[in-house]
Amino acid sequence: MTKITSMDLTPFYRNTIGMDRLFDRVIDQVGAASSNGNYPPYNIVRSNEDSYEIHLAVAGFHEGELEVEYCEGRLTITGQQSHENRKGYEYLHHGISSRDFSRSFALADYVEVCDALVENGILIVSLERVVPETMKPKTIAITHKK
Repeated sequence: MTKITSMDLTPFYRNTIGMDRLFDRVIDQVGAASSNGNYPPYNIVRSNEDSYEIHLAVAGFHEGELEVEYCEGRLTITGQQSHENRKGYEYLHHGISSRDFSRSFALADYVEVCDALVENGILIVSLERVVPETMKPKTIAITHKK
């Protein structure tokens, strides 16, 4: 398999205007997908045209061990388990993963993070697309001279 990061994208930059951010995002996403693997598993759900949720499986993580951060169009969710809470236990079988993780999502323009909550071992991050009035299409009245 050829890595996209080894490709020369210079011809595309020459023939497009304002698309350099798009190419950078594609390269970032491909690199992040290969380094993250599949842990933790997640779903992306659209409840209506402008509302989305990310459901991330975080079984075994306690309060204070998860962090959700949004900065410059990138949502990053990290989990670092404090093993102090598990002292005194002797695991006979350890089937629930206890790996630390960092998962990142590139959000589209005008998508805002509303809130985050954990329910039944699933972290639910609510997102909403809020397009400013100045960016929405508007109909211009046409005046006819007689």
